[in-house]
Amino acid sequence: MVRARHIGVTAAALLAVAGASPGVAAAQARPPAQVRASTAADDGHLPPGWRISDGRSAPQLEWRSDRPVPMGDARVEFRSGGQLLGVPRPGRDGHTFRLPLDGRRAGELTGLQVWSGGRRLDARGTAPTADAARPPAPLPANAVDPGKPGSYRTKTGEYGLKSVRLPGFPAPVEMRAVVVAPVGAPGKRPLALFLHGRHYTCYKGRDISGEWPCPAGTKPVPSHRGYLRDQKLLASQGYMTVSISANGINGQDHLAEDGGAQARSSLVRKHLARWADWAEHPDTAPAIVRDAPRTDLSRVLLVGHSRGGEGVNRAALDSLYAPPADQDAQPGPARWNIRGTVLIGPTVFGQNPVPDVPSLTILPGCDGDVSDLQGEVYVDGTRAVSSGTALHSAVYVVGANHNFFNSEWTPGQSAAPAEDDFYDDPQHPDKVCGKRAATRLTAGQQHKAGATYIAAAARLFLAGDDKVRPLLDGSGKRAPSADPARVLSHAVGARRGAGFLPDGGVSVTGGKLCDAVDPSPSKACLGPGAKGSSPHFAQWETDREAGRHAVALHWTHAGTATRVSAGKPLPLSGSTSLALRLFVPPNSRGTQLDVSLTDASGKKATLGRVRADGLPGSERTASYWAREYRVPLTAATRAGLDLKSVKSLTLTPRSASGRAWLMDAWGWRAGTPAVRAAALPRVDLGRTTVDEGDSGVRTYHVPVRVAGEGGGQVRVYVVDPATGRTKNRLVTVRAGGDGIDVPVEVKGNTRYGTDVSYDVLVKAVRGAVVGSYRGGITVHDDDPAPTMTVTPVADKVAEGKSLKWRVSLSQAVDVDMTTMFQVAPVTGPELSTKDVSARWLRDTAGAKPDPERRLSKVDGLYLWVDIPPGRTSTDITVPTVEDRVTEPVESVRFRQIDPETGKPQTGGLVLDGSVKNAS
Repeated sequence: MVRARHIGVTAAALLAVAGASPGVAAAQARPPAQVRASTAADDGHLPPGWRISDGRSAPQLEWRSDRPVPMGDARVEFRSGGQLLGVPRPGRDGHTFRLPLDGRRAGELTGLQVWSGGRRLDARGTAPTADAARPPAPLPANAVDPGKPGSYRTKTGEYGLKSVRLPGFPAPVEMRAVVVAPVGAPGKRPLALFLHGRHYTCYKGRDISGEWPCPAGTKPVPSHRGYLRDQKLLASQGYMTVSISANGINGQDHLAEDGGAQARSSLVRKHLARWADWAEHPDTAPAIVRDAPRTDLSRVLLVGHSRGGEGVNRAALDSLYAPPADQDAQPGPARWNIRGTVLIGPTVFGQNPVPDVPSLTILPGCDGDVSDLQGEVYVDGTRAVSSGTALHSAVYVVGANHNFFNSEWTPGQSAAPAEDDFYDDPQHPDKVCGKRAATRLTAGQQHKAGATYIAAAARLFLAGDDKVRPLLDGSGKRAPSADPARVLSHAVGARRGAGFLPDGGVSVTGGKLCDAVDPSPSKACLGPGAKGSSPHFAQWETDREAGRHAVALHWTHAGTATRVSAGKPLPLSGSTSLALRLFVPPNSRGTQLDVSLTDASGKKATLGRVRADGLPGSERTASYWAREYRVPLTAATRAGLDLKSVKSLTLTPRSASGRAWLMDAWGWRAGTPAVRAAALPRVDLGRTTVDEGDSGVRTYHVPVRVAGEGGGQVRVYVVDPATGRTKNRLVTVRAGGDGIDVPVEVKGNTRYGTDVSYDVLVKAVRGAVVGSYRGGITVHDDDPAPTMTVTPVADKVAEGKSLKWRVSLSQAVDVDMTTMFQVAPVTGPELSTKDVSARWLRDTAGAKPDPERRLSKVDGLYLWVDIPPGRTSTDITVPTVEDRVTEPVESVRFRQIDPETGKPQTGGLVLDGSVKNAS
């Protein structure tokens, strides 16, 4: 089977925005690179572990890991030159990942890397330093401790309903759940619904897989039962709880462009719809629900772990702003009210948090899966999008990994095989997250801390108890039930007023307004010298982003002030403190900064001094995370500062030297206001697949839906398929309007090529929400592939000569054409490892001649054939050596392989050759 590597259409993606001059972003196919014909031995431009393999619809870029890559929640991503190539599909062996090249040529694949959740998979980290990390000092205890069990006994049961169909998934998805209810609780009770993340789906003994449906003889992994301790704590306090199973989504979400977020939302809302039915008709409910207290669906908390976190965020969005009918499996108005969400180590591929639903994001400091802690976007990404009254909190749990919040993902507790997701090299244990590190939590300690903070969210969001707020909003309190875990918090929203927001048009002197995501070290907030990463700067699908900033401070002597000035004066009257979210390098101690404000008349007042310590961190952790520091505004009032018109904020270091980063600063006062969701427009992108055609130029438009109410702003990114670079523009949208218009020109031809995707991304900026954040036009090449044949050039040679075959195409095309052959056994005498060139053997298969063995016994002996664009043939050779040993005629055979199975292809091409003695 022959496949191509570059499309033959000429296309242009144009970004035309209503109210602005139409712009054109050309994305024409570049002239074919000179790629020579080669075998696997010549694939030297690819790093070790990489190769180009044949695919059923396009050649594939393939990477094989030297150790198993567990099925997790973070996406595995291929990058080239720092830019996203795409999300590969995992092989069943747990080691191999393949990505259709979609128009990229092998010669263009420079700087290949494999990333997952901000962690590089294809490079070993450097040996960590031996210095032990110190945990932060314990915080003062809060007035109330939500981790204490309540007074109610609990009852546990399960229900299983008929499986459901979800758009885009061929197999039905289960409707199964475990319920834990309080016994004897009066009246209607609030409901907490749990959704687990992406994990293995099926198991038998010690064997696990990600298949769906589960093959005969295997059992579904009971991930939904992993939160029973959390459920029992909540039920003892009077909450109804249900944890739903989503194995059917986990086994198929590679088919979804959004990683399964919309499917998970549909599943959550299908369960909630059943609970709404049961509330109206209790006699139809399963026994465990029928025998429990009635449920108050006006008070619902959604708890999601990892991709489940992104799923419940989307379910909250979809409950307020209806998704497109063709993308959703649960149409109709919501008969419930989502009062809040808890997101545990969540993914946020779409970077589209719901601004008007309060949230708590739990960030595990030793997360080995979603290791960039991208869930911080559920806090940072809500700023200035809507009214700002919803509290969005993040708590950083020092020493917690990703998996141990779920007991079914925890070794020694799970029914199926499980593991610690933070991989630790026994020879070089991580000083923060190694199994014996002083800062690392045990599985029991971690789960207890998680349960405590889930209960805190329930008590604040559902019961309205403001006494637990100091645990979540950066007030610097701890819940003793979570001890010995060190849990730190910060927040935005609630009663925070006006603020200095680096994303909001401030000017900076004495420091630098830096970019959260930019490949340029001079612009990026964290340069290449950073030891670790920052959750605040987690990368999206672009190599740079507009509108994501922080203020970077760097000083070499005390007194070097940095001033942040607002575009227009800020009203801070009514606030009692100024709350700053600020971080310093991990493991640093004692950074001191004086905080001053200046009003519009130029009057200045120093509010006080903050002392900042870095979090425990290593090169493998995302420890550049902002803690919240508050300074009272009383000094400003005494100095006569006009708090109704504050112009600038000044930070003056009192330490001799150091670095710090300011995320934002807000006027703050205590309290949790009632939240009402604003009427906002919702933007969803779609995808259309079109045929290239044989001639002419056609223009297609990326499907865009803007529904809801009102107007707002979003940022639209158009990705050039040839280079991976993006162009972006701020766009004003209105419900029912067509403010986003991205035409794609497609020029037809009769040359065979690959499909090409013209991708568009969208992100909310102000006064809008985004559902389906990714869409575009996929151009399907509809021309037949040329026929490939093999002609012997020198298939019968004497020792010391080269066997040679010519691989030909029936016609030239403007793309690379590839296929692969694998050595196969022959009947009779066979060429051995000492009958061929030792260098060829090493370069082709990484093998040595000794011990002598038949070529068919050499692992990894493949011949890779690449016919460059514009050519119709190439030769492939196997050099032999003269051994001066009298032998019978020896043969060799190579068979074309199936790219999916790696096995000989039925009816495929064959290379046969024989070698006789030289004399």
